[in-house]
Amino acid sequence: MPASDQGIDHHRYQVIPRTLIFVYHHDTVLLLKGASSKKIWAERYNGLGGHIEPGEDVQTAAQRELLEEAGLDCRLALCGTVFCDVSSNPGVALFVFRGFLKTPAELRVSNEGELVWVQLEEVKNLPAVDDLVVLVNRAYHWRADQTVFSALNRYDIDGKLVTTFYD
Repeated sequence: MPASDQGIDHHRYQVIPRTLIFVYHHDTVLLLKGASSKKIWAERYNGLGGHIEPGEDVQTAAQRELLEEAGLDCRLALCGTVFCDVSSNPGVALFVFRGFLKTPAELRVSNEGELVWVQLEEVKNLPAVDDLVVLVNRAYHWRADQTVFSALNRYDIDGKLVTTFYD
């Protein structure tokens, strides 16, 4: 269907597509501690990932981001989607991926920040992005025979992030 038939209307809510990747090794997860020079999430922990570039599908974008940020090439599975409603246009659509490594990879320096293997039980104690704990755990426990999870992130009246899962 050509773009002219897609019903694109700039008054409708739009989203920026992004990938979010969690790589696990036994009971650890690879996280990125944002560089102090970053505009957003400086010194805060998050999964790996980033924007989906024009012409990329979500799987290719996730594999590219993992290679760029960590130098890793491992099998990734789409395990969830999160719509981030920021009450303005555009919002963010996160495509959450996970992968497992049999042996922990040697970490390289990233201009995005510091790559760190973190014990799953310690993630809740980190200065992290608001939804990290819930998404790390949800992705870790997701099984390939399950439906991809779907969630909505929104901020309540007090500015606290509320994540609602629909499954």
